[in-house]
Amino acid sequence: MPIGARRTFRLSSVVALSLAFAYGLGMPLPFLAPLFAALLTATPAPPMGLKDLLGLILVVIITLSVGLLLIPALRNYPLSAVLMIATGLYLSTLVTVGLGKGLIGTFLTIGFTLIPAAGLVDYSLAVAVMQALLFGVGLAVICQWIVYPLYPEEPVTASRIRSPAAGAGESGWIALRATLIVLPPVLMAFSHPSLYLQTIMKSVLLAQQGSVVSVRSAGRELLGSTFLAGCFAILFWFALKIWPNLWMFFLWMLLFGIYYAGKLYGVIASRFAPSFWLNVVVTMLILLGPAVQDSAAGKDVYKAFAVRFSLYVAVTLYAWAAIVALERLRVSRHDGTGTLQPAAEAR
Repeated sequence: MPIGARRTFRLSSVVALSLAFAYGLGMPLPFLAPLFAALLTATPAPPMGLKDLLGLILVVIITLSVGLLLIPALRNYPLSAVLMIATGLYLSTLVTVGLGKGLIGTFLTIGFTLIPAAGLVDYSLAVAVMQALLFGVGLAVICQWIVYPLYPEEPVTASRIRSPAAGAGESGWIALRATLIVLPPVLMAFSHPSLYLQTIMKSVLLAQQGSVVSVRSAGRELLGSTFLAGCFAILFWFALKIWPNLWMFFLWMLLFGIYYAGKLYGVIASRFAPSFWLNVVVTMLILLGPAVQDSAAGKDVYKAFAVRFSLYVAVTLYAWAAIVALERLRVSRHDGTGTLQPAAEAR
């Protein structure tokens, strides 16, 4: 089987299998397992071993525990806590783009944002979100172990690939940009945690995606992927309504995943970058997972979806505007020439 086809079937199978296990086992926030499966499997490399998995879980516990420590500060000293969160967001993005540790940076960002917001509702909710994140990561890696022998990498390329690190000046600017993208939605979530909690996950993804897109393509990459994800989520929902059970949920996810992965790896022709399609599948899961839970709880699925999707679009528009405004400010301050540095132009 060609390597592109192997990667396509591997990514789609891991995402679908993790979804089936998460919902079948009744995990808390089950949509997190396929979400992390997509993020961990998108890079074409063998899965991590048991030792690396235990190390990752330890890192996740440490990074997410930071959020638990911020909960009392948010309740008693909100201004100081917000300043600490802003500093933490900046440092976590530096870890991602400056050191090339994307996964650790992502969990640091979640620890500084999602966990404190959940803790404002209830401390037990923050602990439950931490457990869901840990179970999601562990289950995603276990599914990788199951699927990888069926669709392995080429022996020459079968080595874990690290994200390239940016220069000091460029990574500092990207970190500042990502902080300004994430912080306002986080402050909104602090004012109404139960409504905006899942919006934080979308803003974190936007910050990660915004660190690798140029100003010219920012609107198409950020807003286009969000709208397309909403369309796919609606299509997936009505397809699932034909026969709503776990097997069909698994099969539909496998079918959608094959299409996404084919676009991501170039097996199916696409004008968009791989980051665009990865954001589409992750955003679709963030939209679809809560809708399934709303349906099980007897809530109005369509109203909740409309509110949730509207918030995601608003956050995406803000991220796009922030990127454009900050880059224009950078151009105007660059030696008065009105030109960007080469590194910034490349991004």
